[in-house]
Amino acid sequence: MEHKIHIYNTLSRKKEVFEPINSPNVGMYVCGPTVYGDPHLGHARPAITYDILFRYLTHLGYKVRYVRNITDVGHLVNDADQGEDKIAKKARIEQLEPMEIAQFYTNSYHDKMRDLNTLRPSIEPHASGHIIEQQELVRKIIKNGYAYEKNGSIYFDVEKYNKKYNYGKLSGRVLDDLQSNNRELEGQEEKNNPFDFALWKKAEPEHIMRWPSDWSDGFPGWHLECSVMSTKYLGEKFDIHGGGMDLLFPHHECEIAQSTAANGEESVKYWMHNNMITIEGQKMGKSLGNFITLEELFTGNHKLLAQAYSPMTIRFFILQSHYRKPLDFSNEALQASEKGLERLLTAIKTIDTLKTSEKSSLDIKNFKQKCYDALNDDLNTPILFAHLFDGVRYINSIADGNDIISSADLQELKETYHKFVFEIAGLKNIETNAASNDKLESVINILLNTRLDAKNNKDFATSDKIRDLLSEAGIIIKDKKDGFEWEIK
Repeated sequence: MEHKIHIYNTLSRKKEVFEPINSPNVGMYVCGPTVYGDPHLGHARPAITYDILFRYLTHLGYKVRYVRNITDVGHLVNDADQGEDKIAKKARIEQLEPMEIAQFYTNSYHDKMRDLNTLRPSIEPHASGHIIEQQELVRKIIKNGYAYEKNGSIYFDVEKYNKKYNYGKLSGRVLDDLQSNNRELEGQEEKNNPFDFALWKKAEPEHIMRWPSDWSDGFPGWHLECSVMSTKYLGEKFDIHGGGMDLLFPHHECEIAQSTAANGEESVKYWMHNNMITIEGQKMGKSLGNFITLEELFTGNHKLLAQAYSPMTIRFFILQSHYRKPLDFSNEALQASEKGLERLLTAIKTIDTLKTSEKSSLDIKNFKQKCYDALNDDLNTPILFAHLFDGVRYINSIADGNDIISSADLQELKETYHKFVFEIAGLKNIETNAASNDKLESVINILLNTRLDAKNNKDFATSDKIRDLLSEAGIIIKDKKDGFEWEIK
């Protein structure tokens, strides 16, 4: 490929030149959501991070198979391999079928990812659809001597594995430290060691989600699904495995151990991890109760929000920080992103109004190369946007008559902005500020008041026409005795 990409490999702890195993084919697996609640801001960061990687590799000419899983079984409520599956617990509370819960929140996740303009993955497998394959992997690990059975449950023997391989190589954890620091947790008594993890759990009588197996009616351990689904769709060795920093240990560490124990070698060449979104320095997440859902962000309906923020403002906010650095939430940061995005999109519109000259005062090819260099350096989107805003100043200077640009360079400048802002960064040219929403609301209210006047004057043709036109535009009208209500579909 013409561009040499460097990505930070968590396994080697350094930036490495990206060299796919079977170039130009690239296999990329990303840990997707556990679908037992509304998607929140923390879900947006990995989705957008790996969407940028998917877009950029595809732009460069690689043929990417992007697999992102849906966890709909096997994710327990605590770290002792005990308790209910989180989806089953939600289903019990709401008196619904577990898969009804899973489907509802999967749909919600897809809706919000579409709002954020993330591309759908090539394949989106569900953990519950791969129970047979997960059982087969457990059999291979047992056969190779790295797992044991206790009371119908199967556990991975970390200590035995560590004698031949290095458990902790991804996270930097040392087994001796795990042994000395491991706290006693209820439900660990049947394990040989408290740091061993479940490959298969025997279901308690009240456990809803269960499948028959050689060992018991039960369900797979959480870590098992990604080892199975990644290699099923990408092969026993593939290029990139991504996910949040919170998954590095134990989830991804256990994935390495499982795959190595089964196949005698690791599956993943490059491990990538995005950092967390925080609120006042704390990780945002359901378990801490400090999360803001994407729906709340889009509507402004949350006590921490000063206003509503558009999906593109959220996307731009996330891209203004390097994916490996923590990103702290604040209204001030989101409002600055809203203004910055508006300035960028306005400048792109201004390009079409610029007058040309015979010469240029900008080295357009150097400007374009700087944009590529930023992304080639471990997807450095903050530097990319710094260069693009340098270009914004140039665009505004041309518009003010202080700089000049040739016709050919103007065309290349326009193509460069469309390529990096829309095609690769995935931003959309839409209105982003609250004032625009206020104007829209005012216009709709004027039309509906005009319709109300027409009805009072028995001009039903005009009244019906306004109603029909607004309905076609996605405005739902509810007539009331004292006026009307409306909402956007």
